[in-house]
Amino acid sequence: MPRLFTLTALLVLAMFAPYAQGQERTALVGGRLIDGFGHAPINDSVILIYGDTILDVGTVDTLPVPESYAIVSTEGMDVLPGLWESHAHLMLAGHADYPHWDATYADRLADEIMPASAVQLLLAGVTSARDLGAPLDASQSVKARVDSGEIPGPRLYMSGPFLQAQVEEWESAFRWEVTSVADARQKVAALDDAGMAIVKLVDQDKLPRDVAAAIVDEAHARGMKVVAHSHRPDEIRVGLEIGVDNFEHTGLTTAPEYPPDIITALRERTATGRVAGGPLYWTPTVEGLWNFDRLVANPEKLDDDCWKRGLEEDTIADISGSIANPGQLGYTRLTPLRKPTLKRKIAQLREAGVVFLVGTDSGIPMKFHCQSTWNELDVLVRVMELPVMDVIRSAVYWPAVMMGVDDEFGTISAGKKADIIAVRGDVLEYINLLQDVDFVMKGGVVYKAEGRPAETVQ
Repeated sequence: MPRLFTLTALLVLAMFAPYAQGQERTALVGGRLIDGFGHAPINDSVILIYGDTILDVGTVDTLPVPESYAIVSTEGMDVLPGLWESHAHLMLAGHADYPHWDATYADRLADEIMPASAVQLLLAGVTSARDLGAPLDASQSVKARVDSGEIPGPRLYMSGPFLQAQVEEWESAFRWEVTSVADARQKVAALDDAGMAIVKLVDQDKLPRDVAAAIVDEAHARGMKVVAHSHRPDEIRVGLEIGVDNFEHTGLTTAPEYPPDIITALRERTATGRVAGGPLYWTPTVEGLWNFDRLVANPEKLDDDCWKRGLEEDTIADISGSIANPGQLGYTRLTPLRKPTLKRKIAQLREAGVVFLVGTDSGIPMKFHCQSTWNELDVLVRVMELPVMDVIRSAVYWPAVMMGVDDEFGTISAGKKADIIAVRGDVLEYINLLQDVDFVMKGGVVYKAEGRPAETVQ
């Protein structure tokens, strides 16, 4: 017998059904365009969209709108490419007890949890997402349903299960133990055959070196990207040695900075550039440390209904109970000691020449898919003092380059897919305005307008 949560999935689908076709010809008119390339913003912009593709870009003075086009006013808004969330966990929804979550919700991931995470990301302005760690069957299911238009969500680039040296029994559905070179190649092949685009390494320093190298070699031979944890110095050292494409997290817990040999190695790797296969990417995932402090001081923020969209009532109650006392969670006990080290580490990475991607680890305790991405941009600009245009490019342009899809995504320009968001106000001055995205279009279909999900827009 189907579970009750299938009703929620049907309702979520039904609310978007009137917009499933989109307008064949649409013109976004009047907004300030931030195109994703890093060019100077374009005032009074016109974006002509035919089907799912951007036909042309100009201004009200240079690009007339044909009579056949439906005009959507973006007057008073900044218009940007759809955001990328480069480190999401769709299988998680903010619950603070991982073993309990995995034991309780394993059979609800594909039908309830991951579809809910997907729609929450989309309505937050995230039109593309890298999902880094989930059971393979659930990952396949959700990706296929999003790709077909059956359920709303961002374009998904998924890893499926982590690959690592040792795995606890309760984790085995979403973490795969790798025991040999042959096993490494077989497991990468299985991920590729299942449609995964990314291989995620964890504890690569604990794998035999030839095994770790075989994972990267096999993945690259198949056109897959390899991301790797960077929590410990040796994880970074080994990751550089075997040629991973992208490090995840700022890591090194409470250490004040990265060791000199790692910075030297990073500079050597980034200096090789295209010779080494392109830039070296890094996803810092820092916003959670500021999010934790805000929630301890203002736990009422946990009542925001955005993270409840698509979830069943019992799921919501379970999550709420697990995070009812944010200051008591052991998961975050080192936050006060880690925060002061991050600005220095971010500066070191930037000086070493890595290319940042915006990702948040959304789904881990108290980090909701509907809130995390904009907050990461805000922290990178406001606290880390990175140039705002660089940070925006890290959220739109560079992820598309990293995944090898920049011919279709990442910028607002002729020939690209119409993945576009708009927000009222000046995001170059106030990046936190992205917490209230007014307009979301993915592939020419409007999923949010006037700050409301499309089912409420007339």
